[in-house]
Amino acid sequence: MTAAAQEVVVYTRPGCPFCTSLRAGLRRQGLAFNEVDIWEDPDAAAVVRSIADGNETVPTVVVGGWQAVNPSASSVLSAVAKHAPHLLPERQPGPVDGALKALGLRKSRD
Repeated sequence: MTAAAQEVVVYTRPGCPFCTSLRAGLRRQGLAFNEVDIWEDPDAAAVVRSIADGNETVPTVVVGGWQAVNPSASSVLSAVAKHAPHLLPERQPGPVDGALKALGLRKSRD
């Protein structure tokens, strides 16, 4: 059995509309994640290339042994439920709270 994933890592780059959409979807659901800019971190860019057939396609997400290029927020949440259920939010945010989190206007209450 492998060790449980300790975090959700979302590899992004500035100006990426798909990254913006995924971040908003994950925030809307209250899921905490570690965002890594591949333009700022050459090692992160290398990780993305290893996952995306040599390309720097973002968003790329890693949850333990699960990896995906340009996944939907629901796919990420399903992967977290399977590979790292301890990282799921304790409760689902309501529509207003979720929208404020998606916009980055409200932080998760931990």
